[in-house]
Amino acid sequence: MRRTSAQCIAGALVVALAATACGAGGDAQTAKTGGHITVVLGEPRHGLVGQETAETEGAEVLHALFTGLVTYDTKTSEPKLAIAESVDTTDSKTWTIRIKDGFTFHNGEKVDAQSFVRAWNWGANQENTAEAMGFFSKIEGSQELAPGKGRTPTAKDLRGLKVIDDRTFTVTLKAPFSQFRTMLGYDAFYPLPKVFEADPKGFGQAPIGNGPFRMDGAWEHHKQIKVKKYDKYPVEGRAKLDSVTFKIYDDLDAAYRDLHKNAVQITDKLPVSALDKVSEEFGDRYIYKPEASVGYIGLPLEANPEAFGKVGIRKAISMAIDREAICKKIFRGTRKPADDFISPIVPGYRRGALGEAGTYNPIKAKALFEQAGGIPGNKLELAYNDDGGHKEWIEAVAAQLRANLGLDVSAKPYQSAGALIDDVKSQEFKGAFRMGWAMDYPAAENYLRPVFSKEAIANGSNFGRYASDEFESVLAAADRATDPAESLTLYQQADDVVIRDLPYIPVFTYMSAVAYSKTVKNVGVDAQGRMDLAHVELN
Repeated sequence: MRRTSAQCIAGALVVALAATACGAGGDAQTAKTGGHITVVLGEPRHGLVGQETAETEGAEVLHALFTGLVTYDTKTSEPKLAIAESVDTTDSKTWTIRIKDGFTFHNGEKVDAQSFVRAWNWGANQENTAEAMGFFSKIEGSQELAPGKGRTPTAKDLRGLKVIDDRTFTVTLKAPFSQFRTMLGYDAFYPLPKVFEADPKGFGQAPIGNGPFRMDGAWEHHKQIKVKKYDKYPVEGRAKLDSVTFKIYDDLDAAYRDLHKNAVQITDKLPVSALDKVSEEFGDRYIYKPEASVGYIGLPLEANPEAFGKVGIRKAISMAIDREAICKKIFRGTRKPADDFISPIVPGYRRGALGEAGTYNPIKAKALFEQAGGIPGNKLELAYNDDGGHKEWIEAVAAQLRANLGLDVSAKPYQSAGALIDDVKSQEFKGAFRMGWAMDYPAAENYLRPVFSKEAIANGSNFGRYASDEFESVLAAADRATDPAESLTLYQQADDVVIRDLPYIPVFTYMSAVAYSKTVKNVGVDAQGRMDLAHVELN
């Protein structure tokens, strides 16, 4: 997913904490049941379609509008059944999925096996250029729908998908993949109703989902997205509130002020100005816990090999960054220094895995930088999106690289994350760039393939276009392993290849930081940083 956010700085610095700017408006009602609240959101980058959404803001809304085959335990991150009645396999290659009865889309259409097959076939077809296309690459026939640039699909449907009856379908993978069940909670695997096919683009502006909330009018870009309770949702899981407004802000301080005024009831995006006081001001209405996102400095390996082609340069940059200072001074402890490409809350994480590359050592960094020949012209641009509170931490990294490597570093703001990603993907921008990754599903593999594989260059977050045959080989072996322990060990070996090559530089891991007003209760956030709005109630 997409897909995320970060921030930092050094010296005389201040920061805005969060993955994207957001906002609010509208007072909470005081009714004992039902009622309305407003929460903070950043502008989603794409239409609100699961197969097209690969970033946190769109995922936040989709989590309210859709229910997938599985969801994840909030404590263990283990997959548990949601719409699926069962997800069975005997060989980790052919999977039989049976859907529970009673779920309908918001237009009354029954959610059936074809609803999932329809959605996955659309997402897998390269002509639709879906952000999540790569997630279907394991299914038989995916290469026929996505043959690659300059080639035309030779099929319309995935051979590996077969509808058995209204509530049952099978999925045949190209090779055994023991974590397939875990994948199924990701947005890409949400179902879609028949009406989607008539106008996919229009659907994304006012999607018809199957979740506890339904759209209340169309998405008002850069302003708000309104949803209301879906009364026909199964009783277990039905929303307690009548409606929710996702208000889009570009000023975190303004959103925090609105929280104090109860114009906003929940925010998971806090400005740096609030970090020293939010715990005292909100007490037990402040949620602070680890989540599964990682913040990086991305490097355009293919677009600018003269500057970043040598591992020694990349390692020197990594060693010149004081992660501890950034997390303490800028984020006031609401970020933790990254020491692996895999999040600490996911099985497979190894404390200190980055080793020397993740250890602040400015003297050795400078020597390594000079030994590798430095960067041509001794100049470096470091880009960030200005709509997500990243200015300060990027300026902090810039200051550290100037001081420790003698580089002439300038921070370059982009108006939005979308604009930055577009310039990086098109190779218009050839400097380093701020990047983040939010877990799609809780597996070590999810921190590797969608960010560093060859397939993620066209359909993922491999914006630097890193390519390693060794990495691909180990990753494929991990996929094929049917023993969970063996599979995890192999994913860690793939992680080791990325640690050695440093195509991105991990800087910090995220903590969920959520504050809410006295007017609401039962506020929760999952490991992916998504609010559990269906269970929120008014006091």
